[in-house]
Amino acid sequence: MKKGPESGAYMLAAPGNLVESDADTNSNNGASARDKDIPPSPRELENVLLKTSTETSRKKLCGYLNKLGIKGPIKTWKSRWFFYVENKCCLLYYRTAQDINPLGSIDLSSASFDCKMENGEGVFEIRTPSRAFTLKAISKQAMMYWLQQLQMRRWEFCNTQSRFPVGSSQLVNEPLAGRTSRFDNEDFLPLVKTPTEAVGLKAASLPAPQTCTALQNISLKHPWTEIQNTVHNICGSKQLWGSNGNVFSFDEFREHPENVDEEQEAEGAVKEGTLEDGRMGPRLNWIRKARWMNSGFPGSEELSREKNSVDKVSVFQQQILTLTEEVKSQKELVKLLYKALESAQQEKRVSSMYLTAAEDKDRLELVRHKVRQIADLTSRLEALEQEKKELEQMLTLRDSHIQELKEHVQLLMEKNHAKQEVIMTLTEQMARELSDPLQEANTITVETLYKQQEEIEHLKDDIDAYKTQNQFLNSEIHQVTRLWTSVAENEKALLMKCACLQARNCQMESKYLTVLRKLQEAVPGLPSSRAELVKNLIQEALQWDVKEEAEEGFNLNPVSEYDEYGFMTVPDYEIEDWKLMAKIQALEIKSNKLWSQEIVEKPLRDRWNSIGELNPSAELKNLIRSGIPVEHRQRVWRWMVSRHCSPVPGHYQRLLEQSRSTEHPACRQIELDLPRTLTNNKHFSSPTSHLIPRLRRVLLAFSWHNPAIGYCQGLNRLAAVALLVLEDEESAFWCLVYIVENLMPVDYYSETLITSQVDQRVFKDFLSEKLPCLMAHFKQYRIDVSLITFNWFLVAFVDSLVSDILLQVWDAFLYEGTKVIFRYALAIFKYNEEEILRIHDSVEIYQYLRFFTRMITDGRKLMNIAFNDLNPFPMKLLRNRRSMHREELEAELCELEQIKAAYVKERAEQRPQDLEEVVSEEEEES
Repeated sequence: MKKGPESGAYMLAAPGNLVESDADTNSNNGASARDKDIPPSPRELENVLLKTSTETSRKKLCGYLNKLGIKGPIKTWKSRWFFYVENKCCLLYYRTAQDINPLGSIDLSSASFDCKMENGEGVFEIRTPSRAFTLKAISKQAMMYWLQQLQMRRWEFCNTQSRFPVGSSQLVNEPLAGRTSRFDNEDFLPLVKTPTEAVGLKAASLPAPQTCTALQNISLKHPWTEIQNTVHNICGSKQLWGSNGNVFSFDEFREHPENVDEEQEAEGAVKEGTLEDGRMGPRLNWIRKARWMNSGFPGSEELSREKNSVDKVSVFQQQILTLTEEVKSQKELVKLLYKALESAQQEKRVSSMYLTAAEDKDRLELVRHKVRQIADLTSRLEALEQEKKELEQMLTLRDSHIQELKEHVQLLMEKNHAKQEVIMTLTEQMARELSDPLQEANTITVETLYKQQEEIEHLKDDIDAYKTQNQFLNSEIHQVTRLWTSVAENEKALLMKCACLQARNCQMESKYLTVLRKLQEAVPGLPSSRAELVKNLIQEALQWDVKEEAEEGFNLNPVSEYDEYGFMTVPDYEIEDWKLMAKIQALEIKSNKLWSQEIVEKPLRDRWNSIGELNPSAELKNLIRSGIPVEHRQRVWRWMVSRHCSPVPGHYQRLLEQSRSTEHPACRQIELDLPRTLTNNKHFSSPTSHLIPRLRRVLLAFSWHNPAIGYCQGLNRLAAVALLVLEDEESAFWCLVYIVENLMPVDYYSETLITSQVDQRVFKDFLSEKLPCLMAHFKQYRIDVSLITFNWFLVAFVDSLVSDILLQVWDAFLYEGTKVIFRYALAIFKYNEEEILRIHDSVEIYQYLRFFTRMITDGRKLMNIAFNDLNPFPMKLLRNRRSMHREELEAELCELEQIKAAYVKERAEQRPQDLEEVVSEEEEES
């Protein structure tokens, strides 16, 4: 016989059978119903009946409700038997409790509930994303019981489904801790007592409520299901009561329940177990036949005598089954542990092979194995991305549903408010009329007074009903909000897991590139074939981003070509070794950012979002030192510039007019420096880039604004960074003015660069105090650090640090001044101190110092060194050192000027004597 419209449907026991079973019988009895036409063995029936009669049971939610059926313009109430399915969170409905196939189902996992008092007593709605169902209970108490039970079971199901598997990582499970508790009843609505006459045992025992006509209760939408149920009931009756209609003799059954409760529990257990696989009809018929035969034939007395021995056998068999299942689980655990041990041994063997490999061919094979591991991680990352998209879609649906509920609640509150106003008006009117008994006697008859009192009673009932409705709706909104919160936390946990996998992927790729770089160093000693293979692997690694983007339509590699401001993450060096080092550094930076995204970046961004108006404070200072998020950087920079350098309206435009009308002497030098500005940024890398004309206008305007300086090499880089962040060229002009005239000391960009030279001497003093071992190492090999650091101070680390760290330095530099440059310069040497101390050759030290700033990947670590490890760093000490060294430098320059003047004077005196000697020699020759 075919199944109904829903596979795996549930069927309730016949009238008179208790609809109770244990929640675990689904899994225990499900296997017994998988053979569609094979009758169960007597021992199997004994186990089912004994187990369901002895285990603790949980009441199933079932009962008769009226369902509003809509067929065209006709709307009729039809009586249906509803049964709640625990593991699917849905309601199945049948025409009667004895039917085998359901007429339909209602999915409750994403449904909401509502009760409208104006529709009548006992009427409530279940709204799913696809349609709305209108149901009616026999009383208000039964309605509230149904709503409350459905609400609680929906919460239990959703809370169970939202948990992660046991094998998931600890990072994901931690945020979900404490959210798997059972549904706790808030004080919105007190628990409703079970209406036994409407739900459960008594409801199943009573006949189905009759409608006006028998035909009216038949479902015309499901004729095949109706025929199946009717034929099944007819055939079942004939087989039970016919003389030769038994499928098997009563001798096959050895157990008969002593009371009705046991029989009901047994049938409920068999029914729940068989319905797991959607095959319930034949097996349930055999159970029913056995009960009727045991109760109606004389052989039941003989069976009862054997009950004690059968009970013992059944208990032992149940124990054997339990122990067998436990042994199976232990075997599975042993298998898992063995696989884990085998995997660990395999990894150990691979590592040992790599360390002990005598030839590079074996090592290359191990490298290929690591490449395959990277591909596996990439596929897992794709799966997580897809799961994230699905959760985002689910979250969107939840948000729209919550919004609809809020609108509905608002409408109900407005209606309730309007009705309360009507009640108050009527109450005041009645109070005024009752205040004058004589007038009332004359104007109002007894019948009118009775009607008014009756209307008041109705209004009071309406008030009570709306209060109950309001309580339920509050409970529904609260529970839906909790479900939405649970989904949001799950999404957050998945995002964290995705970020961790991306970070691990970056680390694996970085290690792979490091191995390739080591192999590249060994290329001269390799045969030509292997050297060519290593070269191909390096080329392939450097072109991963392009290949993946072209073939798959999106970039699986988390390292993009450009950052938010247009800086190249991997500079296009001509030497492959430098390219590999740049790629490794970009991967390390991305990995650090991903690891700190949830722990550091997100709380920091939340703190910035909570700041409204900007005011100088210690908290703001600490936030700026930690780095300003991209979305807030432009606003904060404008605020810092405007605090110390008030822009003059129209001044910039006048400077531009002057530069167009008159050519400045520095114009030629500016044109020469424009193509050399930020060559690793896509906005300045080409002469046709759109920011080149803006940068030209800013530099020309500043040369006319400050004639004492005019233009100095290095100002182009300062103005370019200001343009990238502030975007507006006038704002970039005032930022350049603020840096040169407010932050930097006087004569920092003059022709003599005297203050810049002073800062180099001050920096050497600080380097000797803060890092004495490193400074002694420099003195030993006669290293002049000012050859490296002079450009750092002149352009505030532009073109020296990677863009992320550079902008973080500029954030603090614009707020605190040049002291930040000293802090970070010392921090850079502290960051790489151990590497520098390992080098014992002056040429190699200079080569390392040319590029070592580009090897810094952890901006957080550098910031902690600059602002924590190097403390104290008072500004007063910096001023005193500058004054002292400026006096010394001016004295040295004055001495040099005197020496130069004496030399010029001496040369001038010697020149006539030389001329006389030359003339005398010519006369003698003549």
